[in-house]
Amino acid sequence: MGLEVEIIDAIKTKLNPASFEVINESHLHAGHAGDDGSGESHWKIVLDAPDLADKTRIARHRAVHAALGPDIINRLHALAISFR
Repeated sequence: MGLEVEIIDAIKTKLNPASFEVINESHLHAGHAGDDGSGESHWKIVLDAPDLADKTRIARHRAVHAALGPDIINRLHALAISFR
């Protein structure tokens, strides 16, 4: 299973989003620091999660990190998170 599928599954099952996008931005960082050559090092998540709406920005980011868990987080060089 690829990392994108793992991220999608974790977001769907743990955050109950109304909608979301998972975007692999690794190609934009090819050859830069943090590029491990896997093509799966830099990611962006755009999330509409009503359950997180009343939380602070930091709490929302922490919730996303917790949902992904250390196994996924430790394989990422960069993760951008934005909320709708």
